[in-house]
Amino acid sequence: MEASSPSDDTARAMLSDFVQLLVLKAFQDNSDLGRTAEPGKMPQVALDVLQNMLSFVLDSLAAGLQEESPAHKVVRHWVDAFSTRVCHAMAPDPLKKFFRHTLVQTLTHSPVLTVSDAVQMQREWSFARTHPLLTSLYRRLFVLLSPEEAVSCLQDVLAEQEVNWQRVLSCVSVLVICFPEAQQLLRDWVAQLLAAAFESFHLDSMVTAFLIVRQAALEGPAVFPSYVEWFKASFGSASGYHSCSKKSVVFLFKFLSDLVPWEAPRYLQVHILHPPLVPSKYRCLLGDYVSLARTRLADLKVSPENMGLYEDVSLAGDAEEPRSQAAQDVEKAISMFEHTGKIPVPVLEASIFRRSYYVSHFLPALLMPRVLPEVPDARAAFIESLRRADKIPPAVYAAYCQACAAAGEEKPECADPGTGTEPCCGEEALEPLRAALGQLRALMANPMQYDALSAQMGAVAEKLDAVLGRRKDEVCSEETIQLSSLAPDVSWQYQVVVDLLLTAFCQDLTAACSFVPPERQGPWATLFVRTLCARALLPAVLARLCQLLRHQGPSLSASHVLGLAALAVHLGEARATLPEVDPGPATATRSLPVPEFLDGLLSCHAGESALFCLKFCTAAIAYSWCRFSPQPHRALRSCLSPGLIKKFQFAVLRLVSKAREPHPVESKASPPWRPFCLPSTDWRSAALALWRQSSFRELLEEPELQLTYRDWLQLEVEISPGADPLSDTERHDFQQWAIHEHFLPAPLASGGCGGDLEVASTVLIDVLMDFYQSPRSCDHTESPTWPHGGHKGNVDLFCRLQEMAADLNLSCPVSQGHFVFRVFHRRLKALAGGRAAATSLWRQQEVLMCKRLLLRLPASVLFWREEAEESAAPSCEEFFHLVNSELGLLNTCSRSLDPSQTANLTLAQCQTRCPLLVTSALSWWSSLESVLCGRWQKSGQVTLPQELQRLREAQQFAHSFLSPDSTSPAPSPAWVSAAALYFAVQRVRKDDVRRVLKQLDYEKEELLGPFFFFSLLGLLSSHLTPSATADSLTAMEVCAGVLVCLERRKLPWLGLFQLTKADARLGHLLRMAPDQHTRLLPFAFYRLLPHFAEAASVRDEGFLHVAVDMYLRLVQLFVGGETTSVSPLTDRSLQLQGQPWPQGSPVELLREARLFLLQLIPQCPGQCFSGMAELLAGRADCDPEVTSALLHRQQAVTDEDLYQEPHLF
Repeated sequence: MEASSPSDDTARAMLSDFVQLLVLKAFQDNSDLGRTAEPGKMPQVALDVLQNMLSFVLDSLAAGLQEESPAHKVVRHWVDAFSTRVCHAMAPDPLKKFFRHTLVQTLTHSPVLTVSDAVQMQREWSFARTHPLLTSLYRRLFVLLSPEEAVSCLQDVLAEQEVNWQRVLSCVSVLVICFPEAQQLLRDWVAQLLAAAFESFHLDSMVTAFLIVRQAALEGPAVFPSYVEWFKASFGSASGYHSCSKKSVVFLFKFLSDLVPWEAPRYLQVHILHPPLVPSKYRCLLGDYVSLARTRLADLKVSPENMGLYEDVSLAGDAEEPRSQAAQDVEKAISMFEHTGKIPVPVLEASIFRRSYYVSHFLPALLMPRVLPEVPDARAAFIESLRRADKIPPAVYAAYCQACAAAGEEKPECADPGTGTEPCCGEEALEPLRAALGQLRALMANPMQYDALSAQMGAVAEKLDAVLGRRKDEVCSEETIQLSSLAPDVSWQYQVVVDLLLTAFCQDLTAACSFVPPERQGPWATLFVRTLCARALLPAVLARLCQLLRHQGPSLSASHVLGLAALAVHLGEARATLPEVDPGPATATRSLPVPEFLDGLLSCHAGESALFCLKFCTAAIAYSWCRFSPQPHRALRSCLSPGLIKKFQFAVLRLVSKAREPHPVESKASPPWRPFCLPSTDWRSAALALWRQSSFRELLEEPELQLTYRDWLQLEVEISPGADPLSDTERHDFQQWAIHEHFLPAPLASGGCGGDLEVASTVLIDVLMDFYQSPRSCDHTESPTWPHGGHKGNVDLFCRLQEMAADLNLSCPVSQGHFVFRVFHRRLKALAGGRAAATSLWRQQEVLMCKRLLLRLPASVLFWREEAEESAAPSCEEFFHLVNSELGLLNTCSRSLDPSQTANLTLAQCQTRCPLLVTSALSWWSSLESVLCGRWQKSGQVTLPQELQRLREAQQFAHSFLSPDSTSPAPSPAWVSAAALYFAVQRVRKDDVRRVLKQLDYEKEELLGPFFFFSLLGLLSSHLTPSATADSLTAMEVCAGVLVCLERRKLPWLGLFQLTKADARLGHLLRMAPDQHTRLLPFAFYRLLPHFAEAASVRDEGFLHVAVDMYLRLVQLFVGGETTSVSPLTDRSLQLQGQPWPQGSPVELLREARLFLLQLIPQCPGQCFSGMAELLAGRADCDPEVTSALLHRQQAVTDEDLYQEPHLF
């Protein structure tokens, strides 16, 4: 217990009083405060202060705290503010609200880790490994919050918010450690999660249950059952959660299979050795999973049989050596045998079901030769019991007895050198290595003794081998190193060794460069790096470099930057002998060579990181140039990645304004090295000196090393203005210079734009759309912004695009159309040709990007004029084509001397060529009208144009129609009024829908057809939204009601299901329907089957033709898998309400349609079968029975006609 000074006590008391005041202001109800209630913003201010203080604490804990650092003291005092003194000094209600609020904020602060990260890393978040200050905070919160309240808070947070998985799972560990009753609460919660998961096949519930169980089991069987026991109890019997149906079994194995890439080997072994119990007919699913898990274990070089008999998978670290685990199993089995006198059941089971492990590992560990005691001990008795039970092969037992007899004469080797898996990192073990490194540094300071450097490096390597416990012939033999660059982890034992080596390398390089330049230092650096490329050490070295470069770069000193840059050069020098690195989900590429991996750790996103990137790149290039001065070009290409050289060009042009100025290049043979060795290195000056080297500039002329316009944009777009070291003015000037002075005039062959502004704009659009659809733009800690999710990026580039588009509008010939649409068409065409779910989702995202980008461009992009006459209608062909094929929006504007006439001409075209714009305007008219009127009045116009007035009248008609005394007539065209009425019906209460439909029966005939078409699209849209059960009910009721009206008035409606764009009356309405809705019209047709099965239209001559066509297209949809996107939930809801409705799944709908056709065909008159051969052409195999019935009935009608007497008179 550390002693506290009076000043600390005073500070702690002041902070405690301050926290009490803030809690009272933020969490006490105004009714409790009476007259003292603070008006205005005081409660919010107090809450903000508390949240900021907690955010500082959590950020500090996440960054890592040094024991005696000022931040550590601040965090400790803040945690002390939750002491019992505060609890007794305040009313319980506001205090409990504050504690619960603090717990929620702690669990949800900075939710940067994904579920896959939690699966991989949760072993590091146990109670023992969690920072003591965080566990102390949890324990103090739980003083006032009961276990039930704490678990309830966890449930609410996980159900409603994005969470920080590390803190959620560490909170679970604290709960099970501190509260014995928490075990049962968590087990009940997990049971509820599993029940919900298998009832609705909810993946999130499944993930949460497994993470909670594994985390609780990490704390040992004393507080929670082991993972093995829980898994066997949950899935190892016929009453398991998965035993209710085949779908449940598929769901379980799909979930387990998805976990395989991130699972620890021990969990895979549990699933293999204790698999879920499944019926024999589903054994193939289990076999597929076991095969996948075994393959993953093989990739990890872990045997499925190496799991111990008594091993607690929850407590195990990395997979242990089989011999080590077998020795533990032997000791546990002997202990159990000593207490019970019987062979333990796990041993008997292993002798049968795990024969390989039992014979290869367990028995050798048990039968280690030794001098047998005169009185048999527990081990001897256990061995004898196994022998009598025939569990030890006779030959093995005989060899054991013979070895024991000779044990007194010959000492057996009980260990194999080189089997250690962890380095010995005690001070005594490290001292020889530290001494050898010190001697190496002493040699660096004496250039006269450089000949002895190689010998001393040999001594260092020998001492390192002793620490690592490796053989001298051991090399790095792995094909790929698995490493998470987002959250690199280095075990404490390895980090001690790696830090010692990296520190020594940096110090040695600094010492050597103080006397001689790199090219005269001999091979010591190459030999040093070679010692780091050992099998066990290289992954730890790369992980530590990842921590330093990616996460701690700005805080590194100049000597560290120089040393690590030189280390990166020599690692690149040895790239041919090094395995590639798999950085996990951080990159799209599966694995990278070491130089490319190190380049990926450098970021220019923010001010500090951009300056560090400049420092590191400058040091690496200059060191490589000097170290390999005879052939610097070749060395740069082999030792450093092109990306690093491009980042240097980007950073120096951005951060060093003098680099943009014309300046004669210097003709020195190599870059100056001396400035890098000075204590106060001026990195900008050093970078500028390197930039102005003639030989270096010649190197940058090579195509693979050129910073192209696209490369520059891809780096520039990642910089968020809020973190940019440049001011707004400086950033604007730099971007203008880069685009218009540097890249625009540069030739295409050198990565420029060849003076073509359209090329520059096109590349900019491509980069923006690619970036904002990539994971690089996502920042889950921010609120949702453009275009989806939280995003970062340089939004100023949109301003540059707007400026360039405006310049092009003034200079580009209008006959060519606008380049933006050509870019959109090219990108969308590249995604065409597939209906797979992934392709469809990607295309929808691309369309969303097109829409968002259009909204940021000048209005003249949409409409432009082909002729000089002001009265001519603006040309909208390209925009109409994009809207008709991809988009759904209204964004209309034009500039003319006669705005009214221009607007009328434009909207008149829209009604026939692009009706989607008109319907969009009607749908959003309540929001759009005030904006249109305001802008129209600002342009000096008094009344709206006639076509806009027509839209207003259609909206007024729709509103008056819904009122009891409807008097407003429906304006023409009828489909516009029908669209307005349809949108109005969507907003009425469900109880008013029937009244509206009754009133609709008395409207004009031409209004009912378009209204029915809009209703069909609404019905399909509601079915395509899985959660829109209420919408499906309303849409179905509207469709059915309109159909009744059409039937009662004997109006034709079948033609709507075979509508073509050539149809004079309603064909243009098809332009409003997305392709998916058009293809799903057969689905809507047979959804309406209960409402027209007995209608008069069924007896019409053309009905059979339409019904058969719809059925064959429905079959094709089903075979193509497109009906899977239709939600069946609404069907069950209808059944519960007693509606005459087919069963919910597409298969059942298909069966109902088929049965309807087979019953209808015999009842149809002969004239219905004309043209049947053409209808069945190419589709006869869709349903042979229906085809046969049609052809048979057609033949029967033909035969009747042949035998009838002719009517001559």
